[in-house]
Amino acid sequence: MRKRPVIVFAAAVGVWLSFPLAAHHTGSTLYADKTVTLKGIVKAWRWSNPHVLLTIEVKGDDGQVVQWLAETQAPNTAFTSGYRASSFKPGDEVTITVRPAANGRPYGQLAAAVLADGTNLGSPEGGRGRGAEAQ
Repeated sequence: MRKRPVIVFAAAVGVWLSFPLAAHHTGSTLYADKTVTLKGIVKAWRWSNPHVLLTIEVKGDDGQVVQWLAETQAPNTAFTSGYRASSFKPGDEVTITVRPAANGRPYGQLAAAVLADGTNLGSPEGGRGRGAEAQ
């Protein structure tokens, strides 16, 4: 009879501890396997948890401006690849490589960036970014 409360308690603790694991997610189904290179003007650079976000305006072949949102992991992960809170400022010209959203929307995972002065910033995904392919 004494084993039952222990088993119930262990099961409750196991369920309780699994909740944080359910919050962890991956981009493997969200992003396409290919990469695209985009050249545009920085609109915003948000250096904050849980993901760092870069918004750029890209002019398409038809002359229409499309706003792209590129995300990466938390600042501490992006920092190890050379990204800083001051890396991008509104109005800066930038070339970025992203893994685009699988649904075709102008959203993607930031793989690399080249600043207007030629500075290369590596993959903020800890080296998991893929090589650039021309769009």
